[in-house]
Amino acid sequence: MYKSKQPSKRIFSGIQPTGNLHIGNYLGAIKNWINLQEEDDCIYSIVDLHAMTVPNNLLDIKNSTLEVAAAVIASGIDPKKSILFNQSNVPQHTELAWIFNCIARIGWLNRMTQFKEKAGKKKDNATVGLFSYPVLMAADILLYKATHVPVGEDQKQHLELTRDIASSFNTTFKKSLDKDFFQLPEPIILGPAKRIMSLRDGKNKMSKSEESDYSRINLKDTADEINKKIKKAKSDSDSIPGEIKSLKKKPESLNLITIYSELTKISLEKTISEMAGKEYSYLKKKLTKALINEITPVGKEIQKLLEDKSHLKNILKKGTEKASIIAEENLKNIREKVGLI
Repeated sequence: MYKSKQPSKRIFSGIQPTGNLHIGNYLGAIKNWINLQEEDDCIYSIVDLHAMTVPNNLLDIKNSTLEVAAAVIASGIDPKKSILFNQSNVPQHTELAWIFNCIARIGWLNRMTQFKEKAGKKKDNATVGLFSYPVLMAADILLYKATHVPVGEDQKQHLELTRDIASSFNTTFKKSLDKDFFQLPEPIILGPAKRIMSLRDGKNKMSKSEESDYSRINLKDTADEINKKIKKAKSDSDSIPGEIKSLKKKPESLNLITIYSELTKISLEKTISEMAGKEYSYLKKKLTKALINEITPVGKEIQKLLEDKSHLKNILKKGTEKASIIAEENLKNIREKVGLI
């Protein structure tokens, strides 16, 4: 539930507006957000400034922001229970990012593996924004003095950087602090669905940027589209093995079973036991039915919400107002601690 005062536990998480969301986003992040909002003080941001680090996104950020807002609300995020807003409407994020840029070390950022992966062999042509966006991510979290952050495997390093920056701030400005200003945020480690993989290549994470639409199940996919994609999903010609050790050697097969396990809320071990010895066509039929039951109502609700964009903008505006109160209060104290007038 929303509270203006600093609670003992506050959760922050963000999602980039990079187009049509898929079940990797849904099972890996959004469903966890929904569970967390029932008990904790949650702030969820559509991080549109981060999306600017991908040149292809620049022309469509506005529409993508509304689409992602519709998707998270349709999935179950309640703006009355959580704060939902788009990052760029709270300018304190970028001011704090600059303060942190003056604390963070080049060596810390050089160790960020995601920059190396995204920049590839053309590091000299990569933008400064892509290099320094982990600092903005730290500002996103610490601006609200978040105590906990849901993280997947690929985000652990960024949270470690956030903790380093918070610790460095506390040490650097120790004389002006009665106690540590920032509590070091703790990770909330996501469950087994934290990494849903591509339907075409089980070694790569499901992604909106992958060229083939058959590599993912989008939240707006129809029942017919889901059926076609699961039929074409890469699996194996042998029957399903009865132990996880064997399945780990077949990443595409393990991925399909993991998705089914998450959707049905049956443990992975029980799911493997149920499927052992059966053909993959059996699993695919069961998985298709589970996906259609869970995903198509979400897709219909997304379409309904997108028909009234003014309503979506109003939800984000109200979220921005709540976020801004917390952000400005904390940034005012930070300015004072670092010696700004």
